[in-house]
Amino acid sequence: MPHFPRPFFRRARGLWYVQLHGKQINLGPDKDEAFRQYHLLLSQPEVPSVSPSGGRSVAVLCDHFLEWTQRNRAEATYEWYRYRLQRFVEAYPTLNTDELRPHHAEQWASNLSNCQTSHRNYLRSIKRCMKWATRQGFIEKNPIEHLEVPSGEAKEVYVPPDEFERLCGFIRNQPFLELVTTTYKCGCRPQESLRVEARHVDLTNSRWVFPQSEAKGKKAPRIVYLSEEAFEITKRRLEEFPSGPLFRNSRDKPWKPASVNCAFNALRWRMGQAEMKRLGEEISDAAVAREIKRLKPKKKSKGRLVAKSATDLKVEAKQRLMRKRAATLAPKYSLYAFRHSYATNALKRDLDALTVAILMGHQDPSTLARVYQHLSHNPEHMLEQARRASG
Repeated sequence: MPHFPRPFFRRARGLWYVQLHGKQINLGPDKDEAFRQYHLLLSQPEVPSVSPSGGRSVAVLCDHFLEWTQRNRAEATYEWYRYRLQRFVEAYPTLNTDELRPHHAEQWASNLSNCQTSHRNYLRSIKRCMKWATRQGFIEKNPIEHLEVPSGEAKEVYVPPDEFERLCGFIRNQPFLELVTTTYKCGCRPQESLRVEARHVDLTNSRWVFPQSEAKGKKAPRIVYLSEEAFEITKRRLEEFPSGPLFRNSRDKPWKPASVNCAFNALRWRMGQAEMKRLGEEISDAAVAREIKRLKPKKKSKGRLVAKSATDLKVEAKQRLMRKRAATLAPKYSLYAFRHSYATNALKRDLDALTVAILMGHQDPSTLARVYQHLSHNPEHMLEQARRASG
């Protein structure tokens, strides 16, 4: 008895599909119409996997690309693409590559974010997917090949040693202090400090060794050499956590990007509060009264909405205003900023660029020149180097 593939519903897409002749075909969101299209397809002869015009469902191509990414790239890379491509498919669930144009991607990215870097990342995700689909032969021509992707916002947050010592004084969480200290002192990538495990640690040579399969780019092993302070922290973490991630929060849970970001927000809040106190600033009653008008008057309590008390509203309004003001008085730090600062400090201490590039894990030493060219705008540093050059 012959077997006929049946339509199936992708809940994440909100669409019906059927697998025919080695190709997933989008049948649309309506069940009755989907089955009508399905029976119509069964009555037609087999179609080629790539149509003469090269058209395919964008949603299906995104699925194929994500399956490939999950098999061949790191979990974080897969999740990075999955999050963004899912949003593209939600915006254009029935779009075909014959219809896809750069303006679709531009409009989609603009609707999602005004941040330059986020806008860039959204465009990169769909452009990379279509480029992959073309190379794999799913489509004959990339419809958004000429889509312009803007450059990201410059991340030139430099934290000199004295400023780092000062900010450490505001960190009350010892596990978080150890994480930021290690990142600042050895210049590792955030993904490396968050994922390092006991099996990566080489105590004999004071280093972490990530095998090629786990290193960025998967082209060569990544070796992180540890400063004395980072080495001592690693030893303590190794004794406490002989398996699994070394760096964990106060609840012994591995640090995640979101939890690290929350910890940096709390740090910024404390530093901003201290600066407000130094300046003698206070939030006025008039400002609090204006802010109360912007707050929701009710809150959830035991599963039902109840009115907030006058005291609750006043406290919430004052905290919101203080956080806004604190954010203008204290910088937003990140693990990437500490890695950036490690390289800047090394160059200012006259380490040669090739050695710094190796310590940073750059495959191409020219990356160092591109990313840290801001040192050429530091007149004191350049004057000192010019005098050293002239003898």
